[in-house]
Amino acid sequence: MHPLVKDIVTLYHSNADEVNAAGAKAYLRHQFNFHGLKTPLRRGLAKEVFKQYPITTEADLIIIAKELWQLPEREYQYACIELVARHKKLWTANIISFFHYLITTKSWWDTVDFIVNEHLASYFKLFPEQIVPVTGKWNKSDNIWLQRSSIIFQKSYKKALDTKLLTQYILNCSSSKEFFIQKAIGWVLREYARTNPQWVIEFVRNNNLAALSKREAMKHLG
Repeated sequence: MHPLVKDIVTLYHSNADEVNAAGAKAYLRHQFNFHGLKTPLRRGLAKEVFKQYPITTEADLIIIAKELWQLPEREYQYACIELVARHKKLWTANIISFFHYLITTKSWWDTVDFIVNEHLASYFKLFPEQIVPVTGKWNKSDNIWLQRSSIIFQKSYKKALDTKLLTQYILNCSSSKEFFIQKAIGWVLREYARTNPQWVIEFVRNNNLAALSKREAMKHLG
């Protein structure tokens, strides 16, 4: 085990809270174990450890991050995501395969959406030539978390959002019965409505979307 990981494990164990852990586990439908660390404390502890262990190569970053990811308590997956996000300068185009691994293992909305926000939104700005080859495959896959990621990775792009690509990806998934896909469609449209409300209104009006997607999309549009 890498010393960075050992130190985080020690700190997380020593600050564990059984009551908080039980509540967090219940919130995520008893799918994952927790130490019960509140977010500010968890991030503060990890940040201090990160500072002590400089990482200089993408290969080392992935090895250490994967060690964190494979630990049982959910807080380690969050630490993994934050560690990788701290080292964007080390990213190459090839790190997308590691992001694919993170999205498709121990998958639930909390980590997937965190990865979208902390990794994918930045990655595709750094390597725009990867957008269509990568997200095109994800959008057509049978994995709902890859599909969800392909739909929402642009949600923070505002004026830079590619409406043609978003349209294609939404319509490819618009008949899905999966809650997390329907919610993703509504979520990205709701966010884009802050930038271009008329486009969203017309899109919802002109396409056959699930009721949940429509409701989310139009949430702040009246």
